[in-house]
Amino acid sequence: MRYLIFLLSLSILTACGPVNPPIKNPLKPQSDLPIDRISLPDGFKIEVFVDSLENARSLCYSPNGTLFVGTRGEGKVYALRDTDGDFVADERYTLAEDLEMPNGVAFRDGDLYVAEVSRILKFTDIENKLDNPGTPEVVYDQFPTERHHGWKYIAFGPDGKLYVPVGAPCNICESEDEVFASITRMNPDGTDLEVVQHGVRNTVGFTWHPEDQQLWFTDNGRDMLGDDIPACELNHASSDGEHFGYPYCHQGDLPDEEFGEGKDCADYKAPVQNLGAHVAPLGVEFYTADMFPADYKMRVLIAEHGSWNRSKKSGYRITQVVLDENQNAVSYTPFAEGWLDEEDDDAWGRPVDLEFLPDGSMLVSDDFANAIYRISYDG
Repeated sequence: MRYLIFLLSLSILTACGPVNPPIKNPLKPQSDLPIDRISLPDGFKIEVFVDSLENARSLCYSPNGTLFVGTRGEGKVYALRDTDGDFVADERYTLAEDLEMPNGVAFRDGDLYVAEVSRILKFTDIENKLDNPGTPEVVYDQFPTERHHGWKYIAFGPDGKLYVPVGAPCNICESEDEVFASITRMNPDGTDLEVVQHGVRNTVGFTWHPEDQQLWFTDNGRDMLGDDIPACELNHASSDGEHFGYPYCHQGDLPDEEFGEGKDCADYKAPVQNLGAHVAPLGVEFYTADMFPADYKMRVLIAEHGSWNRSKKSGYRITQVVLDENQNAVSYTPFAEGWLDEEDDDAWGRPVDLEFLPDGSMLVSDDFANAIYRISYDG
């Protein structure tokens, strides 16, 4: 009888307790990541914000200090908290699992939006339910189901609408459905979906210029034209309805060998900056805070995930693009590198996304080393 009472009590406690208690991380990360290999400009330093976070990809930081993290192959969405202010995450919540490539996360008015391949989900009032977020609302479920370039980065624009890219369902192809190779937007409730930019092969990172609120985004160039072409791109959409070339023209001046016949590259919007071939640029941000030196204001910072099929690897770093007063690129240089050992052609990490903390330091996710770093300046 006592044993039965014990089992009954245990079942009641289990049913009433939190279904997703936070994992309390040690004060210092446990894995031995070789961050001393990362070279940065003088006065900058890199530290581990969290490790052992499988497949950490897109980042979104809430005004209340919660960092939401999407994944791709892992199928999970996380929330991280730094409760003691030491710039090391000490609480971790698993908000969802078994999702289909939940790469994109966006936060608005207390709600967390998550992008799967064909759906947008919403967790209402998420920060008050981190330990038991419940079943999310399906905001939209009519995106294509193709998994090739199907993972999505999402963000709310200055117009209050949710921007969602739809990658090309192939390396190189021409689709009759205009939703492919595009950037779309919708109302927060999933209504009024529209295609706003065309000819975008696969963007997994975009942002808006802090002054004129125009859209800037990275785009991954096509494969199978050799090691050195075409360049990946940093693009600027100065108005709705522009076409950025895919699949007809690459890097602003290179007609595609299959789909470019009879096409003039001058008919399409050229990149602001051609990046390295196959570097796979993902997260992109303008620096607007005050921690970094003054000349970093309005620089474009880009996370280059790194090549997957180039004979000698490229990317695996964070780069910076300096713009002039007319928003033309005047330089494109490394900011942080060392995830790739160029001598051995071997990489131990792959930067994915960038996000800024209120103090002006920068978080960098790494889905290969399963970590998030913090880069700060104390020069």
